[in-house]
Amino acid sequence: MTVFGLGENEVEPLATAVAGRDLDRGALEEVFARAAWTGIAEPGDGTAGAVVAALGAVPALRALLEGVAVSGLAARLREADADPPGDEALRAALARWAPRATVRDTVGALRQAARVGARLLVPGCARWPAGVDDLGHHAPLALWMRGTDVALDALPRSLSLVGARAATGYGEHVTMEASAGLVDRGYAIVSGAAYGIDGMAHRAALASRGITLAFLAGGVDRFYPSGHDALLTRIAEEGAVLSELPCGQAPTKWRFLQRNRLIAAASLATVVLEAGWRSGSLNTAAHASTLGRPLGAVPGPVTSAASAGCHRLIRDYTAVCVTNPDEMAELAPLDAAPTLLDAVGGAVGGARDGASAQGDPSPEVVRIIDALSARSPRDVADLAARAGLSFDAVRALLGTLELEGAVVERERGWVKTSGAGRG
Repeated sequence: MTVFGLGENEVEPLATAVAGRDLDRGALEEVFARAAWTGIAEPGDGTAGAVVAALGAVPALRALLEGVAVSGLAARLREADADPPGDEALRAALARWAPRATVRDTVGALRQAARVGARLLVPGCARWPAGVDDLGHHAPLALWMRGTDVALDALPRSLSLVGARAATGYGEHVTMEASAGLVDRGYAIVSGAAYGIDGMAHRAALASRGITLAFLAGGVDRFYPSGHDALLTRIAEEGAVLSELPCGQAPTKWRFLQRNRLIAAASLATVVLEAGWRSGSLNTAAHASTLGRPLGAVPGPVTSAASAGCHRLIRDYTAVCVTNPDEMAELAPLDAAPTLLDAVGGAVGGARDGASAQGDPSPEVVRIIDALSARSPRDVADLAARAGLSFDAVRALLGTLELEGAVVERERGWVKTSGAGRG
């Protein structure tokens, strides 16, 4: 017996290990297919979400591995009573998935996950975080996790605390008081494990013997940032560390932006504690606002550039000014949590597209810059696999970036210049 052309004896022990339970044939294929899709499609790929939702993860993967044509995929979607994306969208999707459509990579990811004790959560399982389903077709196809079931059970009563990496003493003090105070009031704390505000939110929750969960932009087998390895190890032991990327995948700027949508969607509300005018935490705030989640922002000194983003959220967006744990808890009272979760399934357009309050470069440009190296030349095939883009898209982007002076072609491939990614 084989599973997508692989020996069942090779796949079954690995899939069982990451599922944490015995699997029948159908469940085995589902776990493997979901694991494969996390490596094939970049986070937030709406076309992948639509295809998997319509056909199922297993048939969708089979179609991709068989080299289905655009017309054939569109026909299968119509047979499933789904409204297929346009032919151009499907053609572009198939082209960007093709460089990664290899089951051998999935076996490697499963093997590494089993080695570090990671598990794979799939939609419909008992501890799947229901809040992320509000992202629609842009919801994660599966989530890799290291941690405790108790932490997953606490997600429906969590608040997200986010902010700048370059935090001030004021910002860290406010975050420490907020995280500890919310833990005392029965909330779990969600953040992104970055330096600055995120790290303080996690530490204060742990110090208060509360539950905290971290969403990462890379695989859960190698914690990032490396300076938070000890912190993330403790979170994995007492709380949970989650990612929609398989083991072995590195964090990139694009993946950080997409990770932010999970932080916003998984919790009841989001609070920005300190943020500069262009802080990445404003991206999380944009996702929360678009999803209909309550959004709070902590004011700072009007002379502090480190709080300019919070003031911007309060003045120009939907953020509520909050100054202490009581006011933060008022954003999403625990006794109203079920009603709130039922009510926030509205429009998610901006969040689905990686909405940002910053005017960042296009997602494709961000991904190709992430995939390039300043020292090691990389050819088009390598860049396509790293960025999750088609060969044609990579060639077109490289041509544009070359005209802008952001990349240079050398004998063995392309490298980025020192000015690439600025702006």
